[in-house]
Amino acid sequence: MGTHAKQSSATAELAQLIAGAESVVALTGAGISVPSGIPDFRSPGTGLWERVDPMEVAHIDAFERDPERFWSFYAQRFDVLAHKQPNDAHRALAALERAGLLQAVVTQNVDQLHRKAGTRELVEVHGSIAGCVCLHCGAQVSREQAQSRIAADPAGVPRCDDCGAPLKPQVVLFGEPLPERALTRAQELCARADVLLCIGSSLEVYPVAALPELTLARGGALAIVTKGPTPFDGVAGVRLDDDVVEELQALLAALGVAA
Repeated sequence: MGTHAKQSSATAELAQLIAGAESVVALTGAGISVPSGIPDFRSPGTGLWERVDPMEVAHIDAFERDPERFWSFYAQRFDVLAHKQPNDAHRALAALERAGLLQAVVTQNVDQLHRKAGTRELVEVHGSIAGCVCLHCGAQVSREQAQSRIAADPAGVPRCDDCGAPLKPQVVLFGEPLPERALTRAQELCARADVLLCIGSSLEVYPVAALPELTLARGGALAIVTKGPTPFDGVAGVRLDDDVVEELQALLAALGVAA
């Protein structure tokens, strides 16, 4: 059997799984946003962390120790991510939700592209670039307000109007716990899912990497759509490794869902 036939067979199998399920949840990682022009973190030659040391620019200790250096990196990341647009993989998940075939999207991404694509039930377990927060007094500002303060500050650091402390992006940095409410919601969804559709994630970063185990424990099926290997490949009911956009567009066609 040729590669295309194998892919078509697996796509048909995935469509059958989804059509017969009461609860389908998608778990997405950086790979779903690569077609939108956002590099993932660890791919050889292109990954973001190959160019910068995350412990120096994306760790909570780095933010607290040297906010100026931290923001020299994160101001650029704000600018880049804010102008990116969702691709057809993001839109495919929104279409599945509209069709009543997808209950929710749990994402490790902070880029807000699922929200831009129209996903309504979205759990952002690593936060998002929607805004910034003051760790001293709890004040919050939008990303746009933070960017204005970056431009106005001589050191390029957005500061709290109330107490003057540096603002932190509302994303989960290395060394920080995941937001309890978001993680609990993600765990509840995955523990009740008949099908967990894992897209563009290496499924190696905990505690998110434990979510597929919850679905498996309740007798649900895993479907993995990503190019690189994952620790769950051997237990996945369906495994697709082609381009995420092509795979999800083919899935829509197999389900008869309009994009």
